[in-house]
Amino acid sequence: MPEPKPTPPVPPVVPPPEPEPDSRSVAEMVFDVSESASTLIREEIELAKAEVTEKVGKLLRGSVVGIAAGAFAFLALILVMEGIAWLLNEEVFDGKVWPGFFVEAAAFLLIAAAAGFIAYRAVQAGAPPVPEQAIEEAKLTKEMLQKENK
Repeated sequence: MPEPKPTPPVPPVVPPPEPEPDSRSVAEMVFDVSESASTLIREEIELAKAEVTEKVGKLLRGSVVGIAAGAFAFLALILVMEGIAWLLNEEVFDGKVWPGFFVEAAAFLLIAAAAGFIAYRAVQAGAPPVPEQAIEEAKLTKEMLQKENK
């Protein structure tokens, strides 16, 4: 039978050293706390600025792309509607020109109303650009400071 391996000796448990008492004066400690608090507030403000800047940038990019798409779609729609107006004049209104164009004008107004409603909802969804992460971080910081003070 093989011999069991000896277990290595276990070192004694040493308690952690006692923390040294703080030799700073109360005024120095108050100064450190106020300096840390002002640094924390500045960082929270910078976070809010960065978050708002990011959201505004996204809104602007989306708006520019939407405007470009809308312009091209509008130009194509003009050509399509012109063709439909002439087709209506020939087939439905026996060659009379004006009724087809009034029908087209009514269609344009309906499309404009729908597009305006969609644009209104899109702007409402993105505005106001609130720095939600910064607000949440400030709430967590406040809760942590309140717990430490108790």
